[in-house]
Amino acid sequence: MAVPASPQHRLRCGAPALLLLLTALATSLACHHRPERDATFPWRSLQLLQDMAHSPTPPCHYQQAPLFPHTLLHITHPQQADAAALRILQHLFHTLSSPSTPQHWHNEARQQLLNSLQHRIQHLQHCLPDNATLFPGQGPRNPLLTINKYFRNIQDFLRTHNHSACAWDHVRLEARLCFQRLHNLTRTVRH
Repeated sequence: MAVPASPQHRLRCGAPALLLLLTALATSLACHHRPERDATFPWRSLQLLQDMAHSPTPPCHYQQAPLFPHTLLHITHPQQADAAALRILQHLFHTLSSPSTPQHWHNEARQQLLNSLQHRIQHLQHCLPDNATLFPGQGPRNPLLTINKYFRNIQDFLRTHNHSACAWDHVRLEARLCFQRLHNLTRTVRH
């Protein structure tokens, strides 16, 4: 006849499973209940972008910088919208953290923006499943491929114009549009 396990033994054996369950539940709740500062993230980012370049660059007549792909605004699934937002934020972080940014940009505002981007990126990475499950297609309709192409075109635009202050100003204005579109994308999908 088997001796029943003591309550302490059952607690020790069940504690790791309970801890994993509680961690998963807390993570899920943290991802679905967004802090109030998430609502202000795009607008604070817009202000920081403005603060980065108080003085306008001299007018230049470069070709138009790449335009934000409007097809991304047609995403209707919340997790897909978050995955697209994550990819956009990662590219923005990479672009704006470049050592070739203009010397006249205010570094403090730029650092605050980069810190804010990094925080938001980490939050989204923590909350999202693997992107491959969100966007299984590899064709032209895959939003992540569209985002990658858009930012590749931005990098090409900067290289073509030798990372000039004027080219960077075009990119900064395009980043402004990205934050506005991100706000619309993630807000519209949730309502």
